[in-house]
This record gives sequence, structure tokens and C-alpha cells, in this order.
Amino acid sequence: MNSLSRFVDRLSGFLAHRKGLLPMVGLVLIITNFVFRLFPLGWITSTDLFLHIGLVFAILGFMLAWAL
Repeated sequence: MNSLSRFVDRLSGFLAHRKGLLPMVGLVLIITNFVFRLFPLGWITSTDLFLHIGLVFAILGFMLAWAL
């Protein structure tokens, strides 16, 4: 439990100085999903995996940037 607390503390300290990092990662994942849709790659393109992960990253990034 103590190591989890230290990890969260370090992560929040890292993200406090880089508030736009998570939304930018989310945007890159959403653009990656768009590029993958141009080429049929199987279940990754049919499920829009990178779109959903990118959306979660972007929303969490905006929420953390607001809080930090």
C-alpha cells in the first residue's frame, strides 16, 4: 500500500508540470485510430480500440488538469 501511495504521489507531481500531456496522448490515439480505419487491420479497426482509449485519456487528462 505504501508503494502505491508513493507511485501516485510521483505521478501527480509529474503530471502537475505537464498538464497537457494526457489530452495530447488521447488526441494522438484518436488520430491513430483514424489512420488505422483507412487500412483494415482486423479487430482493432472494427472495435475502434484506439478511439475509445484515446477518449478516456483525453477526458482524464482534462479532469486532472483542472484539479492540479
